[in-house]
This record gives sequence, structure tokens and C-alpha cells, in this order.
Amino acid sequence: MKLSAQYNPVPFIKDNYKIIASYIFTLFFIGLGIWFIQHEKAELQQVKHLVLTSKWDWITLGIALSVVYIFVHGIMYKYAFKAVGSEVNLLDSTMLYLKRNFVSVFLPAGGVSSLAFFSGDIEKKGVTKSQINFASSIYGFVGILSVVVIAIPVFIYAIFKGSIGAGEWIGLISIFVLIGGIYLIYRSIANSGKVYQLLVKYIPSVEVFLAEFKSNKIERNGFIWTFVYSMLIEIIGVVHIYIAMVALNIEPSIIIATISYVVGVVFLIISPFLRGLGAVEASMTFMLIRLGYSEAAAVSVTFLYRFMEFWIPMLLGALSFLVKINKLLMRIVPALMILALGIVNIVSVLTPAIHERLVFLKNFLPISAIAASNYFVLVVGLFLLVTAAFMLRGLKMAWYFALSLCVFSLFGNLTKAFDYEEALYSVIVIIGLIASRKEYYVKHNSRLRFIGIQTTLLSVVAVVLYGTIGFYFLDAKHFNVDFGILQSIKYTLENFVLIDSSDLMPQDAFARGFLYSINISGFLSVAFLVYTLIRPYIIKDTTDAEEFDWARTQLDQYGNSAMDYFKTYPDKLIYRSPDLEGFISYRIAGNFAVVLESPVTAPENLKAFIKSFDKYCFESGMKSFYYRVAEENVDAFTQSGKKRLFLGQEGVVNLTTFTLDGGNRKSIRNALKKVGEKGYHSKIYEAPVKDGLLQKIKSVSDEWLAETEREEIVFSQGMFDWEELKNQTIITVENSEEKIVAFLNIIPDYAKGEGTYDLIRKTADAPNGVIDFILVELFKHLKEKGYTSVNIGFAPLSGLNDPKNLPERSLKFAYEKIKSFSHYKGLRDAKDKFSPVWHNKYLIYAQDYDLIQIPAVLSKVIKP
Repeated sequence: MKLSAQYNPVPFIKDNYKIIASYIFTLFFIGLGIWFIQHEKAELQQVKHLVLTSKWDWITLGIALSVVYIFVHGIMYKYAFKAVGSEVNLLDSTMLYLKRNFVSVFLPAGGVSSLAFFSGDIEKKGVTKSQINFASSIYGFVGILSVVVIAIPVFIYAIFKGSIGAGEWIGLISIFVLIGGIYLIYRSIANSGKVYQLLVKYIPSVEVFLAEFKSNKIERNGFIWTFVYSMLIEIIGVVHIYIAMVALNIEPSIIIATISYVVGVVFLIISPFLRGLGAVEASMTFMLIRLGYSEAAAVSVTFLYRFMEFWIPMLLGALSFLVKINKLLMRIVPALMILALGIVNIVSVLTPAIHERLVFLKNFLPISAIAASNYFVLVVGLFLLVTAAFMLRGLKMAWYFALSLCVFSLFGNLTKAFDYEEALYSVIVIIGLIASRKEYYVKHNSRLRFIGIQTTLLSVVAVVLYGTIGFYFLDAKHFNVDFGILQSIKYTLENFVLIDSSDLMPQDAFARGFLYSINISGFLSVAFLVYTLIRPYIIKDTTDAEEFDWARTQLDQYGNSAMDYFKTYPDKLIYRSPDLEGFISYRIAGNFAVVLESPVTAPENLKAFIKSFDKYCFESGMKSFYYRVAEENVDAFTQSGKKRLFLGQEGVVNLTTFTLDGGNRKSIRNALKKVGEKGYHSKIYEAPVKDGLLQKIKSVSDEWLAETEREEIVFSQGMFDWEELKNQTIITVENSEEKIVAFLNIIPDYAKGEGTYDLIRKTADAPNGVIDFILVELFKHLKEKGYTSVNIGFAPLSGLNDPKNLPERSLKFAYEKIKSFSHYKGLRDAKDKFSPVWHNKYLIYAQDYDLIQIPAVLSKVIKP
């Protein structure tokens, strides 16, 4: 049998598709911003003048009101929770608003979708998940309702003034439809109406969520106060615009401020991306111009308003994450800073340089060096964007690479146009990288790095030879230049590193193709070098025979489970602690290390072994979870900060008390009788088993796999392995002609006094009751051998009588009500006939969001 415990890292694009999508959206809006700046250059000069001559005491008042605005949102959240019968303090509710407001900028439909995030601190105060979701729904609903309430009189007034256009009407109607739809959906779910029935019919798994949703009642006073504070938020928004008008020395008008505010908020609600960024500015500016303000005044008021009501809460939201700095944040912030620096570099190159600085710089550097610095900064910017994604994975080499790029960015920005602002930001990023250096610990692949450097050097030599020879011998007509040897080398190197040679003018398609060939070769060579430098460390993908032999000696000393046999199965990898006796058996799928049960070690070393393996995964860029952990070991994991999820129960039959007598054994007795009457009997074959018998049971196994439409699976069970079965005891059921219709194999069980089996398979024409028949024969055989109990295997999802959390309630619901899970109930019933003692088994994991990926990961590790 050939099984591979291969580490297959998730492909970069698949693993980072969300990040890449965010980059694309970000670059798109940056492009729009550049276009806007170029298009409105004259007006922006006037805006600059208005801002510089503004009244700073009024701006200070607006900023202070922004702080009040944030706390009012916190109070609104507080009363939304009170409306569902829960109490939260103002600090927690304000932090909840700041975090959700910040993340909403980066989510599609962010104002709504952000309501699902950052509930952990509230949950710790005793508020249930369903109450948090319900309170968040009330907060979101009332926030839209208050806009409608203030918008109706404003639109009526604007109709008479003739200042409302079709776009604003479409926006308002969209909000009416949205708020009406939300109310109707709520009523339908609360009364088990059509929406409720459709959801349960097509997505049965949501019934458990809907049941909790329906159980929450709205407390009237809490709802009314939520609405009151939501209206206060709208008033603050209007006042912010009024303050902006006064501060900018523009004639203020409370009516115009109200109309422009309502229009801006309408577009904020219906905007799907970036929390209305762009849509609000455009709509408010357009409305202010329509109401009689100049373009410069309209843009200035809008920008100042957005500074007070968007950017200040956004900045404080970002800072709110730093209240409890954690390892994830210390990895995310530098990555975002790297991303921002990459964007800054690219934008800096694409926008015109400041003329005075260029004149100053020409006193020290030649034009060619300045031009080269421009292209150099552009390339550095592009590499920074890519490096940011690898930074999120905690790669040590990515940190070194990012630090080098930041240093290059620092000097490049100074030498391209004396852009000291960009250079200063490079210094800030360098400081951030140095401060967070300990969070970048994932090893790189040194072997691949050597290959990358070697390949790149060979590529450089090959391309330089190719380009030099090409330029030197090219006919002069292609470039109108007769190249010398030094010129040939110079132009080859410039095109290899993608530096534009302004004096090199191709005259035909052949010449352009020649340059492109050098450009492409250079780009691919550098890209391959970057990839090999920051590629993660590849963990060993096999375990040798000597290591398995050593692991079996550890099982003899510390083994205590029926699963221990599979911990040295060929599909497994073995982790050995440098300081402790024992091992961990695991497989890798994507970026997860899936451990079978608990570490094999002395009980007193269990927590230390878990910590040791966590460190190993940490340094290897992997996450870990433990599959089918016994209840007696769960505390060691929870005390290490991990979480548990009930998986099912494992049945163990007491052989000293098991009997076929009594009414509850009647079905078993009938099965045994029918099988015997049809001329079948059991036979026990001790190891070593002959090849002829193995050939017979192989036919039974193949027929069973075909009939049940299954494939061999491993990890927590075995597969048909000729060499393994040859050395195990086989029990068969066969007729007088020695035709085998069923078999099972007895495997080593390291629990004291316990026996167990692995494969139990039958033919399509086997008599009914043959499984019960062969299990009873197993019980007899084990009892004769001195065993006191027998492990009859795992019953997934069964035995969950008191679910502790939402995932467990969902599993219980699936087990009891979803048809596709009904075979698990049949498996439990088949085992229950033997009256086993049931033992709980758990999944141990680190973070709730890992649960989403665990089913897909398990489906990979069970494949041979």
C-alpha cells in the first residue's frame, strides 16, 4: 500500500482571493480618485484656499461633535440591546460601533454586513449570540427608519423648490422598498409565514437560527429610545454640515444642510462598496451646486463634513483595534502599511512631480538617474503589493523582503523627485516592521530559495548574452543605431529590469518584439526569484519505517485507545517533541494539521505536548485541530485556550456482562438463527493469513465498495491493505462450499483489556443479520482470549442531549431532522442493540472561524 502524508499548501490565489479582490477594488477607486483630482484641478486649488482660510475654532467644535456622534452611536447600540432584554455598558457598545464602522468600509454592503462582526466581547458578558444578532438588526433597521422619517419632509420641501432630481427619488424609493422588505421578512419569520417556510424548506440548517430569532421579543421602551438616539444622530449630521459651512466662511443654511445631508445618507445606504466613499461626496457636491453653491464651496463643505463624520470615526475605529493588541493584529497592521506604501509609490510615480523639487534635485543628480529612480519606485511599489499578501501569512522571508523594499522606497522617493512625504512614510513603515518583527516566524523554503537564486543568476547570464549578441548584430535599420558592445550590454540590462530606455526607438515590429522578449524574460526571472525567496517552508511529506517503529514502542508504553493503531498507519506524519516522551500523529490538508485524537504521552505531559505542537505549527504557518478527542482529555486542551465541539460517541461493550438472553436481545437471536439455518457458519483465521483467503476477502471488499458506492478512506480507520491483513486475525462468515459472504479483521487495541476491529464488509447476497452474526462471533473470540470489553466504533453526532453552543445546536438539529444525516441514526441504532457504554468524543480547535473550513479539511485527510 502506498499512502502519502503529503503537505499540499493552498495555492496562493485560492488562499488569498479575498485579499486580491480587495486590492483590485482598492486600485479601481484609487484610479477614480486620480481621475477626479486631474479633472477638478482648478476647483481643488480654490478648495485649498478655502480650507486654509477657514475658522479653526469651528472646525475644532466639529471634531468635538464627532466624538459626541460616536458616543451617541454607542448609546443607540445600548438601547438596541435593551430592546431585546439585554444589558451592555456604554464602553462595550461604543467599541462595538467603532469596530463595525471601520470594517464596514471594506465589506460589500458594509453597513449591513458589518453587523455580523465583533460580538465576542459582548458574548463574554452573558449576552447570547441570537440576542446580539437581534439587537444588531434593530440597530440597523432603526438607523434606516430614522433616515426615512427625516427624508420625507425634506423631499416634500425640495419638491416645491424643484431641487430634487430623478436620482434622489430612486434612492429614496429604494430605501422605502428596503425598509418595507425588512419589516415584512421579520413579520413572516416571527409568524412562521411564507419566508420562514421557504427558508426552512430550501435551507433546513437555518431552522435552529430562526427558532432562536423567534424566541426574542422586542421591549417597547428600548426600541423607542433606540429610535430617539438614531434621530439625534441624523440631527448631528445636519449640524456637521452647517458647521462646515460656517467654518469655511460660506453662507450657512440649515435647510440646505438638511437637504444635502439627506441626499448624502440616501446614497450612503444604497452604495454597495466602501461605505459610500465616492458616492456620498459626488451626490452631496452635486446637490449643493444645484442649491446655489459654487463648485469649490460645494466640494469644500462636502470634504469637511466627510472628515468629521466619516474619517474621524474611521480613524478611531482603526485605533479601537489597538486597545487589545493581539498577534493577528500585529501581523495585519504592517501588511496594510506595506500595501498602502505600495499604492503610494505607484500613485507618486503616475502623478506629476513638483517642479521646484525637480529643479532642486537636478543640482545633485543627472536626469537619467532621476528617470531611473521613477521606474525603480514603480517596480518597488508593485512588489510591495504582492509582498503584503505574503506578510499576512507571517513569512519570515517576506518580512526581510518587505524591509528591503521599504529601504529602497525611502531612497527611491528621495532621488526621483525629492518626495520627502513618501520617504517619511517609508520610515514609518520600517519602524512598524521592526516593532512587529517577532510576529513573522514562518520558515521559508531554503532549498527552493537556493534554486531561485541559482535560476535567476543563470537567467541573467543567458538574457545578457542573448540581448548583447542581439543588439550587437542587429541591422541598424531596426533601431537606427549601430550598437557597440557596451551599448548592447547597457540596453540589455535596462530592459531586463524594465527600465525604459528613452533614446532607444524601435523602428519596426521585429525590434519591438526583441525588446519585449527581454522585458518578459526579466519580469519572469525576478518574479520567480521573489516567489522562491518568500515561499513558505515545506514540511516533510513522508514518515520513514524507522520512525513508525519508534512510534509503536511509544504506543506500547503510553497507548490507551482503540484509535492508537491508526496513529502509525502509513498516511500519518509523526511529530516528536524535543523535550518530551511520546508523539503526535497527524495529517496535513492545506494549511491545517489534523491530529488524530490526543498526543500519545504520559498524562502529566499532555498540556506541555499540546503547547509544543502548537509552537511547531505556529512556526510552520499551520493551524491545528484534534479529531475525536476523549472527554477525559478535553480539559488539557481547554486550559490551553482551545475550544471543543461535540462530534459523537464511541461504543464499548462489556464482554463480562454481555449475554444473548432477555427480550432486548431478541432481534440479535433471530438474526443468528436465520443465518445459521441458511447453512452459514463463522471461521477464524489466525495470522499469518494465506494469500488464497486474502484473495477471497478482497473480492468481498471490492463488491461491498461497489454496491455501497463508497471509496476507501483512512485517517481514523483503515483500508484494505494486503500486507496489513496478512498479519491480522480474520473472522469470516461462509457457507459449506467455503464461499465467504462477510468478514472482519481484528486490529491491535491499546486500551487495557479491550479488543476491536477495523473493516467489516459483506457481499450483496449475504443473508440478513450477517453483521450481527459476525459481531457476536467476534465477542466470543475476544472473550476466549481474555478480553473484558470490545470497542464497536464511532456513532457520529449521536448522544448530544445538551448542546452548549450554536454549532452544537446546529449539529443536533442536523442529526435529528435533516434527511441526508439519517444514516447516522441508523448506525447508532445498529450499535445500540449490543447495549454498549457510550463515550463522548470531541473536535478541538482554536478559533470559531476555523469551523467553516474543517469539513473541507476532513474530507481531504480521509482520502488515501
